[in-house]
Amino acid sequence: MSRLRPGDIAVIDHEDIDRVAAEGLVESGAAAVVNAAASISGRYPNLGPLILDEAQIPLIDQVGSILLDKVKEGAPLRLDGDRVFAGDELVGVGIRQSRVAILHDMEAARLNLDQHLESFARNTLDYMRDERDLLFGGFGLPELAHDLAGRPVLVVVRGYGYREDLAALRAYIHDVAPVLVGVDGGADALANEGYHPDLIVGDMDSVSDATLLLAREPKRRHRPTELVLHAYLDGRAPGRDRLDALGVPFTVVRSSGTSEDVAFLLAHEKRADLIVAVGTHGNLREFLDKGREGMSSTFLVRLRVGEILMDAKGVSRIYGDRAIRKRDAALLVGAALFAMMVVVWVSPPLRLYVTQQFEQFRQWIFHLREAL
Repeated sequence: MSRLRPGDIAVIDHEDIDRVAAEGLVESGAAAVVNAAASISGRYPNLGPLILDEAQIPLIDQVGSILLDKVKEGAPLRLDGDRVFAGDELVGVGIRQSRVAILHDMEAARLNLDQHLESFARNTLDYMRDERDLLFGGFGLPELAHDLAGRPVLVVVRGYGYREDLAALRAYIHDVAPVLVGVDGGADALANEGYHPDLIVGDMDSVSDATLLLAREPKRRHRPTELVLHAYLDGRAPGRDRLDALGVPFTVVRSSGTSEDVAFLLAHEKRADLIVAVGTHGNLREFLDKGREGMSSTFLVRLRVGEILMDAKGVSRIYGDRAIRKRDAALLVGAALFAMMVVVWVSPPLRLYVTQQFEQFRQWIFHLREAL
């Protein structure tokens, strides 16, 4: 999505377009979206298609994955109803979604939600069986150059409301100086706000080269950024070749969960004092956005680290109550000065004293000008 330019037609293969993906398409200025998969599969009532419709972005889905082979990136496309053309050649036919159809599919998915919660329960047990050593003992987590023990850790995921969360935490980050952990694109979110991430965790598919290269640049007064590559249980890691090509050092952790979950477990097992989550998943719809397997891992990991995990919005409220805001301080100083002026005005001796001091100051300025 980072390569999408305003006015482009986005060709994707994304079953159940979630809120984050849809908002990214809107922010990128997509003129239309062509989805090889079903934008609403019926698994749950995902919000992505409705967000695209509200932004008046045409959506054609279920075109088929063969479209990705027929169309090269940058090729000009044209839409005609439910048909996709590359020049004059018809390259795909799908379903042109309307608001009525989207709302109908969302309602049908809502009625079937209980069946998918049963699947979630089964997947939760499977994940607990396969990853119990990592989940409860930290087995397989790499050693880190950064010491997290007893320190607060800020984990940033480029998810729901991450920009607002980071903005609200600016004073907290400045005063507390937590360890900054970016999960894939969350590292770019930190860099864009002027921060230098201490750790980057993920499969490295949605983080920029410029941010990854921070692992080669010494950070003033601190260690350079550490990279933790998230690999599958069998050791496959699509991002390995990219990191090797960039020539940046990294360690590997294997897990069937998500990169967000790995970051939480890493901070917890390294004895962090507090984990503050920015843009992460916290409610049922957000869990479902991740898919059944991702939802189960996130659910269990949050149970595991829950005693030290806090959402960014909660921290900003608590910290905001403790911190003195600049506006409040200015009002306090202004009120004090106003009270002093009132006292001087109603007291003739004080008024005379202030007048004399003012005259002496004027004479001093006059003599200073004459001397110059």
